[in-house]
Amino acid sequence: MEALPRETIVDVLETRLREDIIAGRHPAGSYLPPERQLADGYGVTRTTLKHAFGRLVQAGLLETRHGVGTRVRDYARLGGADLLPMLVRHSPDWIGEIFEVRRSIGALIAERAAARATEEHRAELRALLAAVRAAEGTDAVQLADIEVHRALARATGNRVYVLLTNTLFNAYLPVRAALVGPFTSPDAAHARLQLVVEAVAAGDGVGARRAAETYLTATERIMLEGLA
Repeated sequence: MEALPRETIVDVLETRLREDIIAGRHPAGSYLPPERQLADGYGVTRTTLKHAFGRLVQAGLLETRHGVGTRVRDYARLGGADLLPMLVRHSPDWIGEIFEVRRSIGALIAERAAARATEEHRAELRALLAAVRAAEGTDAVQLADIEVHRALARATGNRVYVLLTNTLFNAYLPVRAALVGPFTSPDAAHARLQLVVEAVAAGDGVGARRAAETYLTATERIMLEGLA
């Protein structure tokens, strides 16, 4: 193994180990080589290695047992959705699967929001929708659009939907710059979302679900074209 550059050595080592784990070079359930051997191979100190291990333990990729060693966790079986941003950075192929979940969850959230939204929720949705049209620049439009979806999740009254929405957005943050296609025009972005917000504000659950499905399908197609 080649020695790593000294700059941000823990970051570089963490990235290398993470990629080796996700790529299967360190298979799930296997133990990593002894710390001294691994540190020597990468040209780092054992202290640096321990810092990198600590990060990967927190990320759910490793588990360390005193006196036994450091084992690779089966993240596909035991990991949570918080691993998605890391997996997307490793392979954008995950985006298609994330969008499949986005379609299902997004439509359900819109339906629940229509049934449960209070007048305060409806007012917030209208204000955030207006902010999409008023946004200047693609990045600002994209971020304003995201806030509408967060508000839809809050309108369900179910905090789990809020966390799921956050998780899905965080999942594609590593490639967000390549997914700006639907947000180049504030008016077009506003028009797509307007049907969803109007159905939710009207308490029309079926209409909200259909509008959300249409919105999510259309924006997904545009974003995947941009990613390709």
